[in-house]
Amino acid sequence: MGVDTPEVKWEGLIEEQPGGKEASEYVKKLLKGKKVLLEYDVQKRDRHGRTLAYVYLEDSTFLNAHLLEKGLARMATYPPNVRYEEVF
Repeated sequence: MGVDTPEVKWEGLIEEQPGGKEASEYVKKLLKGKKVLLEYDVQKRDRHGRTLAYVYLEDSTFLNAHLLEKGLARMATYPPNVRYEEVF
């Protein structure tokens, strides 16, 4: 939540968006075999049924902000889910 990464797989997507594969592989490698903590804002799901959450790794890394810092995502906040808008 609060970030948008380029799409790799999505119904109707003709080809993956630039940087999507890189972002996807980075997150898979980072999270493989690890537990995460999810923090919800006002809404738990979007209109497509996807889980909306802020994600924290076991070492307290705030994944949403980390992806922005690495240049693998862009900020995308949508009211009412704006708890960390100023952080992003």
